Amino acid sequence: MLTIIGCGNLNRSDDAVGVIIAQRLQRYLNEHPQPNVQVYDCGTAGMEVMFQARGSKKLIIVDASSTGSEPGAVFKVPGEELEALPEPTYNLHSFRWDNALAAGKKIFKDNFPEEVTVYLIEAENLSLGLELSLAVNNSANLVFEEVVAIIKQNVL
Repeated sequence: MLTIIGCGNLNRSDDAVGVIIAQRLQRYLNEHPQPNVQVYDCGTAGMEVMFQARGSKKLIIVDASSTGSEPGAVFKVPGEELEALPEPTYNLHSFRWDNALAAGKKIFKDNFPEEVTVYLIEAENLSLGLELSLAVNNSANLVFEEVVAIIKQNVL
């Protein structure tokens, strides 16, 4: 099973890019069903990322980044380079997808994806708003096409 998860906040301009790509992929799969591929919009819920990834062999996460790089830059990173155990807290709102990767491996062991790829798209605008910037939208199209190619490969 291949699981694809989009993360982000639809109300924060470019932060929505992962969710928007996930929604596009869901529409794509409605038109081209693949029984071994599932796509989720997990928004900002790190705990949901952990549970939706459980049982998959491969996991792709798509999210925005804010590193000071050129807007629209795409980073394709192996998941193990980004996973981080959460700081001790009683607040689940601070449990992010990077925490989900580390905790999921620890909790679910062999029932958690071994192959994890994260696509990060550098944001230009993280203010309140409903539109992606031009640079991020262009990169979103490229990432969408690359993930569709992975879906097609996964079918073979």
